[in-house]
Amino acid sequence: MGRPRLLVVSMSLPVTAKRVGEESWSFTMSPGGLVSALLGLKEFETKWIGWPGVDVHDAVGKKTLSVALAEKGCIPVFLEEVCDQYYNGYCNNILWPIFHYLGTPPEYRNDATITYQSQYDAYKKANQIFFDVVKEHYEDGDVVWCHDYHVMLLPQYLKEYNSKMKVGWFLHTPFPSSEMYKTLPSRSDLLRSVLAADLVGFHTYDFARHFVNACMCILGIEATSEGVVDQGKVTQVAVFPIGIEPERFINTSALSEVIQYMEKFKNDFGGRKLILGVDRLDTIKGIPQKYQAFEKFLEENEDWRGKVMLLQIAVPTRNGIGEYQKIKDQCHGLVGRINGRFGSISAVPIIHLDCSIDFNQLCALYAITDVLLVTSLRDGMNLVSSEFVACQKAEKGVLILSEFAGAGQSLGAGALLVNPWNIKEVSTAIGEALNMSPEEKERKHNINFQYVKTHSTQQWADDFMNKLIEITTNAELQAGNVPHELPEHDVIQQYSKSNNRLLVLGFYGALTQPMKNQERRGDGLNLELHHQLKERLKALCSDPKTTVVVLSRSEKSVLDKNFGEYNMWLAAENGMFLRHTSGEWVTKITEHMNLEWIDGVKHVFKYFTERTPGSYFETSEASLVWNYEHADAEFGKAQARDILQHLWAGPISNASVDVVRGGQSVEVHAVGLTKGSAMERILGDIVRNKSMTTPIDYLLCIGCFLGKDEDVYTFFEPEVTKKTKSVPSSGGDSPKKVSSTIIDLKGENYFSVAIGQTYTKARYFLDSSDDVVQLIHKLCTNNNA
Repeated sequence: MGRPRLLVVSMSLPVTAKRVGEESWSFTMSPGGLVSALLGLKEFETKWIGWPGVDVHDAVGKKTLSVALAEKGCIPVFLEEVCDQYYNGYCNNILWPIFHYLGTPPEYRNDATITYQSQYDAYKKANQIFFDVVKEHYEDGDVVWCHDYHVMLLPQYLKEYNSKMKVGWFLHTPFPSSEMYKTLPSRSDLLRSVLAADLVGFHTYDFARHFVNACMCILGIEATSEGVVDQGKVTQVAVFPIGIEPERFINTSALSEVIQYMEKFKNDFGGRKLILGVDRLDTIKGIPQKYQAFEKFLEENEDWRGKVMLLQIAVPTRNGIGEYQKIKDQCHGLVGRINGRFGSISAVPIIHLDCSIDFNQLCALYAITDVLLVTSLRDGMNLVSSEFVACQKAEKGVLILSEFAGAGQSLGAGALLVNPWNIKEVSTAIGEALNMSPEEKERKHNINFQYVKTHSTQQWADDFMNKLIEITTNAELQAGNVPHELPEHDVIQQYSKSNNRLLVLGFYGALTQPMKNQERRGDGLNLELHHQLKERLKALCSDPKTTVVVLSRSEKSVLDKNFGEYNMWLAAENGMFLRHTSGEWVTKITEHMNLEWIDGVKHVFKYFTERTPGSYFETSEASLVWNYEHADAEFGKAQARDILQHLWAGPISNASVDVVRGGQSVEVHAVGLTKGSAMERILGDIVRNKSMTTPIDYLLCIGCFLGKDEDVYTFFEPEVTKKTKSVPSSGGDSPKKVSSTIIDLKGENYFSVAIGQTYTKARYFLDSSDDVVQLIHKLCTNNNA
């Protein structure tokens, strides 16, 4: 069996094609570590799918190009008539500016055929073309890795075609804040499509956080520590900072040709200190801000005039587009002004090159640079910083790095971080860098060099693929966990055969009237026990072989009112408070739990309750729930999205809490308040209280639980309970061990049941609490028989 295949999908192929005859082509390999890293993944046979960089309209050309590219492991995507409105339109005219905080551009006024909608239609059609090519070449077991904002719709197309397909998506640009992203007309469609992927990757934690916040605020879905949950599907969101090929730069810098270039450049520069800038000529690179800061430095430091120079390599991009011609003209104007003010017959302070340079010459410049100046206004990563660090030789230079470049989170410890909009701050940093002691330069360089060496492009690719394979493998193991209809005959038969039963029952939705029949009081739901359950539940609790626990998010008074007369255990607020009905409530709140956030959350919930007719909120000692099930459905959803944004921006921004988005509710509770985590404490108290000597040989767990509370189902799974669990004693003593001999569960005597849910961790499901009534009636009847 051969290696598994990796299909890399991106806008462009790693080679650029040029037609040199009717049936012949020449190719130029794209430079850079990304290409070599993806083509060099040793565990995979990599195929690259993308646009070849040239439009081909004839069948002969398409066939010959496809054959020639196949020899290089590449598969072409022919975009033809949609290319302009797709690439130059939606990708570069709409998505790219928003992702880089430049805002949504105005519609074309001179051409009615080019609109937001026409560009989005082209984007959808282009993504469909990419999908068709992937589908044509896909084989079972292949992994598909989608790259960048050009193919944001592709993950959904792929998953709709084959839900078992392993799909990852990585963004190489910044992801903007939710407030900026909200301006995008197609915002929801793109987010939901990306969420179809198994793994979504970003360069920095800021970008990942912005993406998760956008999903919460715009889609109103739940965030977890691992990513987001949309309609029961978990999409993991993770951070993978990309690097360079450090050995390529290190080895090149040691070549004799490069050393000769280094000596030549030093002579050419006449002993002046060298400040270097290497950027694409682009609005986001902050080249004008760089020139203004350098001008400010020369104004305020007369003694440095004639002793320092700035060499800016401005690599042309997107020639012919008006905005880029404007930035080019602005740079040329600034260079002329500064050179006119501070230059002389023998030397000028700025050399500006509108071109790229030979790789060996670039490495030579990196090696002799005293200060690398990066003033990006927004940047996904900016690998120039890493290239500079890798090439540094005996005399170490200083890195001045924009805090708005993704590299700021990776190389910030060994750099001078600046706000490029603050001209004075950048000017001051230039002076600090030029005057820095050799010891401090060495220290900062060593920090960054170690990072660059260990965080290569290859490592980035390996990390992403390992994570994707781990996620998809776990998903395959969990596949088939769709709950089945409860086998009532088995439930009753096993109940009759057992001698020490434990019934763990939720309250709301399981023991109440069906949810649609619940009455609402002024400040929330009037939760009451299903009227047909009262006598039957009493009979169940009177059986000495049966222990009943009601485990609820409700507060103590609600459980006391409904269950105080029964012989059972009550666990209020998800087990934070526990009592047997014959005793008093015992608090299970840990001493170090910080609940200072509650008042702030209460103010937010109160504010939204007042402006959302039909909504209400409920408070308890360690959690709050805002419910909008009786409000207008669409308005309630919109308000829930706003609530999430208000909460994260204010009262819970630094709090140790979990936020749970239910079907028609938003809940905030202290971290760790789940039914599964509470069950360890409850089980320990039950065992000690009953002086239990025979193992629990039957367990029925029924509830209508939120997603995070479904850990109670897995807590009792037989393979889990075989392991010894540690549970705290009721008196607050050190944890004691509950042996696996206390819980003797096998597949046939454990039943976990979800009410009204088909995507659940429970083994079985029932449609409503009416079915629970019938089940408990049959258990009681059979037991009495």
